[in-house]
Amino acid sequence: MSIQSELTATIQDLVQPGKGILAADESHPTIAKRFKAVGVESSEEKRREYRSLIMSAPGAGESISGVILFEETLGQESLEGLPIPELLGRQSIVPGIKVDKGKKPLPNAPGEEITYGLDGLDERLEGYKAQGARFAKWRCVFHISETLPSTQAIEANAETLARYAALCQSVGIVPIVEPEVLINGDHTIERSAEVNEVVIDAVFEALRRHRVQLETMILKPSMVTPGKDGPNATPEQVAEATIAVFRRVVPAAVPGINFLSGGQTPEEATANLNAINRLGEQPWVLSFSYGRALQEPSQKAWAGSRDNAAETQAAFLKRANLNGAAQTGQYRPEMENDAG
Repeated sequence: MSIQSELTATIQDLVQPGKGILAADESHPTIAKRFKAVGVESSEEKRREYRSLIMSAPGAGESISGVILFEETLGQESLEGLPIPELLGRQSIVPGIKVDKGKKPLPNAPGEEITYGLDGLDERLEGYKAQGARFAKWRCVFHISETLPSTQAIEANAETLARYAALCQSVGIVPIVEPEVLINGDHTIERSAEVNEVVIDAVFEALRRHRVQLETMILKPSMVTPGKDGPNATPEQVAEATIAVFRRVVPAAVPGINFLSGGQTPEEATANLNAINRLGEQPWVLSFSYGRALQEPSQKAWAGSRDNAAETQAAFLKRANLNGAAQTGQYRPEMENDAG
């Protein structure tokens, strides 16, 4: 199969009505924080146990088209002894991989950050592909204040995202491009819209400069929301602001936009996605790529015990199915009580 055929096939498998992507790519410090919240000490075996449980949940492939894995998980076996990529493949779920190496302060730019990991990425991508990964993810973050993000931070991170995406496509791996505008702060939804528009516009300018094929990539952006300490916004307000920005700056050639949850509660992330899709047909499939907003209930149900396997899987499937309904605009708040 040619590289172009591989890219096209992966996009077709990932971008499907009623389905989204699970982000299970938490770094060791992040997953340790999540586990601590449910009274579990993070270890390689506990991480394998939990992730194996949710990824083997019967019927997960009905709402989940792909899973972003952490490097450790890509090389692990499930509780049944199957390589994780094979476990996912049996449910028609595409295995993916987080390839960035985390963020650090951006030199000469107080309060801003840059993501590292481009060095040696081409060789790592070949290795991940050999292990079964068909798509990848790279995250850059943008802080909001009255003066941030600066042009320096926007352009540096956009360039990094574009170089990563070009490297992915060169080896037949679909890139998920994630420019996260952080929810931290007390900014208004109008300020969020302003920043999102400038950031995403810069990202696509860089992608075009590096000749990234827009038809075989996925955008993973923030929804346009106020800061978590700012004024509240209804799902309808979030939806209208988000679509207004995207229609200005996201090319129609992009097949899918899979939102990150970015600090929203599971219920908020689902309601907002539903409101976005209820605005009517758009040039792109609008779906989810959630981490905590899909997993928080299942982690609470698991609480570190394999004896809670059924409850863990049921909690995960409930959120996956609710978000699958939101992807088609068919979610209703009362479904929180009768699903699962």
